[in-house]
Amino acid sequence: MTQNAGDGTPQTFFFDRFGLDASALEATLGSALARRADFADLYFEFRTVQGVALEEGSVKKTTHSVSQGVGVRVLAGEKTGYAYSDEVSVERLQVAAEHARQIASSAAESTAVDLRRVQPSRAHALYPVASADIARPLPERIALLERVDRAARAYDPRIVNVMASLAIEEKVVLIANSAGELVSDRQPLLRLQVACIAEHEGRRHSASAGGGGRVAFDFLIDDEERAIAFAREAARQAVVAFDAVDTPAGQMTVVLGPGWPGVLLHEAVGHGLEGDFNRKGTSAFSKLLGQRVASELCTVVDDGTLPSRRGSLNVDDEGTPTRRNVLIEKGRLTGYLQDRLNARLMGVEPTGNGRRESFMHYPMPRMTNTFMLAGEDDPQDIIRSVDRGLYAVSFGGGQVDITNGKFVFSASEAYLIEGGRIGAPVKDATLIGNGPDVLTRISRVGSDLKLDEGIGVCGKDGQSVPVGVGLPTVRIDGLTVGGTQA
Repeated sequence: MTQNAGDGTPQTFFFDRFGLDASALEATLGSALARRADFADLYFEFRTVQGVALEEGSVKKTTHSVSQGVGVRVLAGEKTGYAYSDEVSVERLQVAAEHARQIASSAAESTAVDLRRVQPSRAHALYPVASADIARPLPERIALLERVDRAARAYDPRIVNVMASLAIEEKVVLIANSAGELVSDRQPLLRLQVACIAEHEGRRHSASAGGGGRVAFDFLIDDEERAIAFAREAARQAVVAFDAVDTPAGQMTVVLGPGWPGVLLHEAVGHGLEGDFNRKGTSAFSKLLGQRVASELCTVVDDGTLPSRRGSLNVDDEGTPTRRNVLIEKGRLTGYLQDRLNARLMGVEPTGNGRRESFMHYPMPRMTNTFMLAGEDDPQDIIRSVDRGLYAVSFGGGQVDITNGKFVFSASEAYLIEGGRIGAPVKDATLIGNGPDVLTRISRVGSDLKLDEGIGVCGKDGQSVPVGVGLPTVRIDGLTVGGTQA
């Protein structure tokens, strides 16, 4: 069995900690393939998370959690057998392999498959963060949150409460499969979240901001203290809402601001481009490869190789190196996001998008960092081109039906556009449309592509994974807006 483990440290970590070696992994994989099966893999995980939360100026909670385990997967045709154990030992590996094999394979016996020895592709090195960062002293983390609290309150006297939380995570993974690959990775993750509540004349509004990525703690205190900037941004959004007017309802021109509004692209379009939905024919984009599905101004990319980004990975959760995948190029659908199972069944290559929440979950096709490439228009010219419309710069919740692409999204911060100028903020604005149809209505794309600050979490089939989104300023013609004023 060959290996691709960078400096070898993550692999050595598992072998030393649990008394494993390559021969034990090969024996387990051989057991998993003892019946009729196409593929088997083992996913080992050791995760440490340090958390601290502050509310009303006081520390409300500190956490330190450690989890470990191994998942065994067997693929036979379209069937997946999966079993896991939070006890990592040779004996438990064998038991999990037998259970996964029984779930996936037919009753017919077949000869055990010999492990092939294949040199895996070279992994990336996207987030060189020292492992000691997980042990950052608690007083230092609390002091940062206290500065965040003071900065948010100082922004405006109407801020009456601040809630701030910081999580530092380190995950070590080891993946072995029946193709003969042994891949390991050490994956850091940092996330700061700040929420502010503002009160004025009996009215209350709340807003949140934050950021992070696969970065070190110092990321938050570099560049004139990013953490303080997040605090001020949350406070700003909370107090802006006091000046909000009713949202006019009906069809109108909508301009999406750069950055976080890319979450609409992620939800309304990205999920529909995942391989499992398209293999099963349940996506609005099924069987449309090569066809025009968007304005020729639109090129949509999913890229898991962006250094230090929240959605990036050196290898996905199946051990496949991540890559830059162009999904829509100048309006034409060029590809789907694939894990190993769906890629094999569709006769294509995996794209490095096999992801799982933890060792307790099997992988499936998921996004990494999904965004639209920049265009050539000046963002201010795009605003000036709209006589009457809506400028949406931040979104909250939303619902999407991937079978037909229909979506409803709530804009947490949006403004009227009147006579080519940004006007008053509005309240309770929702955007209603159809993902594939919306892409065809994009008439201008700005030159200001921006990625989000690093707070995205994506849910699918009960699993949550960290992701990134991005967007330049775009103009969408004739989008339905639901509001408070008819």
